[in-house]
Parts: sequence; structure tokens; C-alpha cells
Amino acid sequence: MFRGGTALLAATLSGAACSHVRPVHAIDEGVASKPGALWAPPPEGKAPAPTPTPAAVVPEKYLTGEAKPTLGDVVDFALRNNPATRSAWFQARSAAADLGSRRSEYLPTLSLDANLTRQKTSAVGGQFTFLRTTYGASASLAWLLFDFGGRAADVEEGERALFAANWTHNAAIQTLVLQVEQAYYAYLGARALAASAEVSVKQAQESLAAAEERHRAGVATIADELQARTALSQAQLALETARGQIQTYRGALATAVGVSPEFAVDLGELPEISNLEEARESVDALIDRAQTERPDLAAARFEALKAQSHVRSVRAEGLPAISAVGSLARIYYYNAGTIPSNNYSGAVLFHFPVFTGFKNRYDVLKAREDAAAAQADADTLSNQVIFQVWTSYYAVQTATQQVKTARDLLASAQQSEDVALARYKAGVGSILDLLTAQTALANARAQDVQARAGWFLSVAQLAHDTGALGPPAAAVAPSPTTPPSAGGGTGETR
Repeated sequence: MFRGGTALLAATLSGAACSHVRPVHAIDEGVASKPGALWAPPPEGKAPAPTPTPAAVVPEKYLTGEAKPTLGDVVDFALRNNPATRSAWFQARSAAADLGSRRSEYLPTLSLDANLTRQKTSAVGGQFTFLRTTYGASASLAWLLFDFGGRAADVEEGERALFAANWTHNAAIQTLVLQVEQAYYAYLGARALAASAEVSVKQAQESLAAAEERHRAGVATIADELQARTALSQAQLALETARGQIQTYRGALATAVGVSPEFAVDLGELPEISNLEEARESVDALIDRAQTERPDLAAARFEALKAQSHVRSVRAEGLPAISAVGSLARIYYYNAGTIPSNNYSGAVLFHFPVFTGFKNRYDVLKAREDAAAAQADADTLSNQVIFQVWTSYYAVQTATQQVKTARDLLASAQQSEDVALARYKAGVGSILDLLTAQTALANARAQDVQARAGWFLSVAQLAHDTGALGPPAAAVAPSPTTPPSAGGGTGETR
């Protein structure tokens, strides 16, 4: 019976080896035939099918057009649908589970085992043969009592990794909010540019009609009509360009929200800015705030602290450790008429790795260098944060002045166009003066739209760079009058 079992075991092992261990020449079958050839995947190696994503959760009132979502609503949609925050959240949960695993090192480990043994022994050159079958169960207990701070360093490393993961999750949320705001205002700005271009087209059509009328009346030449027609074509080209940008920014916004670009929701118009004031906080105060509130910077600093804890954990591996072990077993003898036996043992073990080929020494050295590198990375990010706040702060100042200048330019360009149109219709002005004034007015409208959209974008960027930007439920909308100083957020200001 046992010879048959041995043969069966050998055949099983041989079959398993043949199914998983392939000859050397099979390497050529597993890759492309040459460096410049594409790899043809086998059926099991084809790209997996995409994982079905849940449908976007959007209230019905926004789909039917009964209400227009605010920026806060759009950010809320993104936080529900975009996978970036889910990834960071799952990583934080993974870090929390890892911390629980490290804390379990303080507890003893208990294991239960069972066995069935068939043993054959021979004596006196095989003249006497003994067969014995035993079975039973055993329990083993092991407990690390003292390890010179190794477990404490492991737990501390896990805690700091969890803090870093949670700060990274916060940073992912802030980054997503910024992406949504950028796409949101870029989209509204493109729509406003298209609306401005439509007005320019209507004005160009009116100018062409006036030129045609004067030409028919004999008070203007064909050149006036041709120039007006050229200006109309240019205005129509600008309108088509603006409409194309709308679709581009619409796709960017849909991607940031986590829905299909075909997802149609009316977002309203680019809001006006009622009050423009300088930031109430100095750039130095905003830099100090960013140093304490930027989640990505906090994550980098905890990564550096985690690396320092890892140094102590690695160092403890080369130090003595005291542990307690124990076991309890009960063995039964099959058809032997023997009373079952109870076996137990207990011991206190002392372990001291005196020499490990300098492995622990190099492991500690590596951990120290990794910790120094992590600290340098945190310092580098800190310098980048300072530069980002500095840049975005003065970007807000510049954007504020651009909005003021664009308003003045639009007002003067509108007056100039009104005068030029009236003069041309009265026959005392040239078509060139009218077209020049209308071109200046179209440019002023576009600059006003771009200035307003750019101001909102610069405010959002500064709020993000100072660590004040957050989801609607966690923060207050950034006020245009105090871009980052009143707290970050995602609401609109009209």
C-alpha cells in the first residue's frame, strides 16, 4: 500500500513540476520575437476588462435643468465620483491595518496543530520490523517578552505611516478640489468668451448691413462693404474657436468630476466680481500658514519621522531578545493498546545575534541614509511650498489689477465703439474707424472675461497653496475680498 502511495506522490510532484517549470528554450515563446516586434499576448494575457464604475450620483433637479449646481455642488459630485480620493482613502485604511498588525507584536501567538503519523522502523538488519500509527493534537504558545524597543519602534513607524497616509488623503482631496475649480472656471470662461464672440458677430453683421446700405445709397465704396464682410468673417472665426474651447474645457471638467464628457448639466454663467480688495494677510503670514496647514508637506514630514523610527526598528534586530515558549500535546497510538501520552514543555529563551556577517550594521546604515533622504525630501517640498505661495500670492495681486484694468478698458472701448458707429451711420466717419473700434471692443470683452476667470483661478490656487482649500462640508468658500485669509473652500462669490 505504501509503495503505491509513494509512486502516486512521485507522479504528482513530477506533474506539478512539469506544469510550472518550463525548459530554457521556452523563454523565447514567452516574449516578443525581437526587440522591434510587438508582443502577441496569449488569451490569458490579454488586457483585463475595465471594472464597471458606479453611476454618477447627481440630483434629478440638476439633470432636468430645474436648478443650476454651484461650484460647491460640482466639487461634491467630484468627491463622490473621482477615483483619486478613493485610492488615497484605501491607502490610508491599508496603513491603519498595518498599524494594527504591528501592535499585535505585543501579544502572544497561539497555534493549534494536528498530526497523523505512520512510522516504520527496522532493527537487526531488517530481521525485526515495527509499524506504529500515532495521531494527536498540540498547542504552542510563544511570547516575546523583551526586545530593547524593537516593537515600540515598529508601532511608532506604523503610526507615523498612518498619519502620512491620512495627510496624503487630505492632499488628494485638496488637489481634486483645485482641479475641479480650475476646470470649472475655465469652462465658464470659455462660455463667456463664446457669448462675447456672439455679440461681436452681431455687431459685425450690423456694420456690414450699414456698409451695404451706404454702398447702395452711393455714399460709400465697395471697399467699405468688403472690409465689413472681412471683419464679420473674423468675428465668426473667433466664435467657432471659442465654441471649440467650450467642448475642450467641458471634457476637462467632466474628467475631474469623474463623469462622461457627454454628461449635460447647465452650470450657469461666469460670476461677476462685486468687490476687489487686496489680500489682508501678508505673504509672510501666508507662507507660515502653508508650513503648518499644507497636507502634502505634513505627509512628507511624517514620512521622514517614519524613516527615523525605522532606524530604531532595524537597530533593535541586532540586540538581545527574551521570549517565552510553551507547548502541550496529546498523542494517541492506533491499535497498540497503549495509553495516550500527554507531553508538555516550557522555556524562557534568550537570543543574541552576536555576528551576522555585518548585515545588521549595513541595514542600520541604510535605514539612516533613507531617513536622511526622506528629511531632505521634506525640506525640498518645504522650499517648494514657499515658492508656490509666493508666486500665487502675487498672481492674485496681478489678477486683481488685471480685473480693474479690464473693466476700465471695456468701458472706454464700448464708448469708442458707440461713437464710431454713430459717426459712420451719420456719414462723418470711415468704415476703418468703426471696424477698429469694434475690434478693440471685442478684445476688451475677451480680456474682461479672461481677467475674471483668471482672478478666480488665482484665488483658488492661492487657497490650495496655503492649505486652506477643502470640500464644501469642511471649509468656507474663499472670499474674493480676502482670497486665502478667511479660509479655503469651493463656493462661488458673485
